[in-house]
Amino acid sequence: MQLTSHAIVLLAKMFSGFTVRWVDCQPETCQRVYFANHTSHLDAAVLWSALPREIRALTRPVAAKDYWDSSRFRRHIAESFNALLIDRKEIKVHQSPVQIMIREMGDVYSLIVFPEGSRSSGDEMGTFKSGLYYLSKKRPDLELVPVYIDNVNRILPRGEFLPVPLLSCITIGAPMWLEAGEPKHDFLARARDAVRALKDK
Repeated sequence: MQLTSHAIVLLAKMFSGFTVRWVDCQPETCQRVYFANHTSHLDAAVLWSALPREIRALTRPVAAKDYWDSSRFRRHIAESFNALLIDRKEIKVHQSPVQIMIREMGDVYSLIVFPEGSRSSGDEMGTFKSGLYYLSKKRPDLELVPVYIDNVNRILPRGEFLPVPLLSCITIGAPMWLEAGEPKHDFLARARDAVRALKDK
């Protein structure tokens, strides 16, 4: 499994050629929720691979179970980067995605989440779903770190199986928190704006 993890990092670097910029934020091993725009199935693996090794070891990307659990190969890859697979189709009353995330992260792991839920088809981000808000309400101590991922969608376009090597850029911004009494709609709009603002940094 560790060998596959190293291979994922090397392949992610090779195919995405990513550069990472930390803007008003420092790499830390404290518990965080990295939340990013979502344009490709490779987003989780590329962002995870871009983190420093000591942070990567404590960070779990949240990914769609219906995609990553659909074959033995994909399942093995997901296990190799310690993905937390969430079933988007069969949501149980006492096992909501937010409850699962809080349980699985405990007091150790950080998460990578994609608040749009599904991949956007163009340059414009979709509306953020409410999961990030409820996660923040239940764990107000967590640092929420916006991330903008640029150009990964062109490495593995929709409907394609084999990636095409291209250069991409990952910009990691200043942490934010849910403010006391902040309405859900306002918070989600502010979080989305924080990610979108990194595009021009």
